[in-house]
Amino acid sequence: MAFEPPPRLVRALGETAPDGDDWLEKLPTAAQQAVALRELTVERVQVPGGRSSLVVLVRRPDGAPAVLKLAPRRARPEGERAALSHWGGVGAVQLLEPFTAEGVLLLERLHPDVSLRSLPEAKALLEAAGTLRRLWVEPPGGHSFETVAERTGRQAEAMRAGADGEVASLVDAALASRAELLAAPPEERLLHGTFRQSKVLAGERMPWLAVGPDPVVGECAFDLARLVRDRVEDLIASPSGAATTRRRVKRLAESLDVDQERLRGWTLFRAVESGVRARRVGRPRDAELLLEFAGWL
Repeated sequence: MAFEPPPRLVRALGETAPDGDDWLEKLPTAAQQAVALRELTVERVQVPGGRSSLVVLVRRPDGAPAVLKLAPRRARPEGERAALSHWGGVGAVQLLEPFTAEGVLLLERLHPDVSLRSLPEAKALLEAAGTLRRLWVEPPGGHSFETVAERTGRQAEAMRAGADGEVASLVDAALASRAELLAAPPEERLLHGTFRQSKVLAGERMPWLAVGPDPVVGECAFDLARLVRDRVEDLIASPSGAATTRRRVKRLAESLDVDQERLRGWTLFRAVESGVRARRVGRPRDAELLLEFAGWL
């Protein structure tokens, strides 16, 4: 079978690829080797798939369904492996094998086409909150996970570089919020890092399980901030979008015992960071939505 990367993956990795990167060119061969090594039977490549990895639906030699995932080093797949191992299937997809090859993970098969986005908004947020409660655990001792301060520090540098006249005031506000939040951080937990409704899939072992973490260690409000802007296109299209956003911040903060102002601050930072990045890589429509949303905060 040919392992052609889906167009969505090609576009997304093309936005972030360093000069000379040839991971996409080597991907078909790497996928074939990973399948042969494990004696897997390939069903299909998941399309449209993700923006940072190739996801292949497979069956193991005993016929059990599984997922083979291949990701480049810049997508931090070894961090994902370490987080999934630490969670041990509680709230997240199960890792099916120990380390065998860098950037290759064999995972429990969930229902790839059924995420929390298939639920009504209120139910989706309730199930998302329940999933996060299970994921927010103490990080393992001696861990090597990136911290929120480290990750947002890198992002802040890129934001400053892209802070032209149109977005300068929002960038200034987001950076000021980050500085204030990091000055007195609460208790740290292992976080999913990129949690949103589409990252929670229906399963057999448990009704809903998180996938695709980009783990980071820090305060829970940082993780919850990405969920606040879920379905942002619907929020922007609604005449009551700004009021709905403020109610969502309040509701999520209360349901997960997170400080509301800290959640608002991290939501602002993450929305502006994503908006500035979208402008930089040539996605003006996404940038417009995200920056308008950030302006409501």
